[in-house]
Amino acid sequence: MDDTITFGPSGQEWHYSKTTKTYDLSGGSVKKLTFPTSEGPKETSITISPESSALVIVDMQNFFLDPKCRDHPNGLKAVEPTIKVIEKCREAGIQVIWMNWGLTDEDMKSMPAGVQRGFLRDTLQSVSSSIQPYTGLGSDLGDGKGRCLFAGSWNADIYPPLKAHVKPEDLHCPKNRMSGLWTPEQPLWKTLKAEKKNTILFTGVNTDQCVLGTLVDAYNAGWNCISIDDCCGTTTVGGKEVSLHNIASSYGFVTNSTGFIAAE
Repeated sequence: MDDTITFGPSGQEWHYSKTTKTYDLSGGSVKKLTFPTSEGPKETSITISPESSALVIVDMQNFFLDPKCRDHPNGLKAVEPTIKVIEKCREAGIQVIWMNWGLTDEDMKSMPAGVQRGFLRDTLQSVSSSIQPYTGLGSDLGDGKGRCLFAGSWNADIYPPLKAHVKPEDLHCPKNRMSGLWTPEQPLWKTLKAEKKNTILFTGVNTDQCVLGTLVDAYNAGWNCISIDDCCGTTTVGGKEVSLHNIASSYGFVTNSTGFIAAE
């Protein structure tokens, strides 16, 4: 007896086997990868098509990870697993996309006050820190670090241990909000559509901010969303746990690097 439940719009259906507890998101692709979830119902697996999938690495930049700018042990802890996942994706034929803050003066002309406030903490709250305080997006961080999260600056560049694994075939998408998919005009949106990718694997920082913001927008726009939990990190106490719970129960799926790397 066929125990498969099929749902979703034509051409984007999911097929769930109650016997194997596997969600097939591959769209009938000949080449597939199947790996277990690490959050949500136990003993559940996901099957994807490498050809129609992309790994999106969010904000693994000097501004967030380098000790000269931030104290981010959880973000640093995600670096090594992310490198291993990148290697697995290359082996499987999954497109690697680096998505980072990369602001321009034109972006700043329309930057909402609500977004700016999140980067004005040192000014608004007179925060004391051993690291030189910054005074908002686009402000000069001093010591050659460049303007805060501006395209082409040192602080907006990919963190060196990860940058060493960038290859010419990788794609790069700048963003100017917490989410990289907040409108169809965003580079990531256009890139995913042009490359015909319907499934996104998410890694990066911060789990509960830019990673989650982009993932939720992807979910609402119809992409299949998978978070790789040990390849994400945040400075928010409890933020990662709540985010992963909500992803697993509502927005998509959660796996870890061990399970993904072992996928066949």
